[in-house]
Amino acid sequence: MFDLGFTELMVIALVALVVIGPERLPRVARTMGHLAGRLQRYVADVKADINREVELDELKKMRDSVQSAASDIESSVRAEMDKTESELNAAAAGKAEAAGKIDAEVSPPPGAAAAIEEKQRA
Repeated sequence: MFDLGFTELMVIALVALVVIGPERLPRVARTMGHLAGRLQRYVADVKADINREVELDELKKMRDSVQSAASDIESSVRAEMDKTESELNAAAAGKAEAAGKIDAEVSPPPGAAAAIEEKQRA
């Protein structure tokens, strides 16, 4: 944050000793230490809150992208299923129609069964 070297700290300590005096300097130094600690904790809390918000935003973006990919996959699978279902229905209808034609070709004409029975009796 601040770039203070050892010599600058010594100058500040000497000025504080002269201005504040030797009797009150320890109490002021202790108070300044407590305030600096509070400031560091406050800055750390703010940084942690910002990091949590950034991570939360990243997670929300990731969730949205996964949901959109899942919905895209679902729609493509549904389209393929509908296409396959219609093809199977068409094939089944064609097969049933072909089976009906074969039954008509193979089945004897009406009254033929009676003629066959008469031939067998004779």
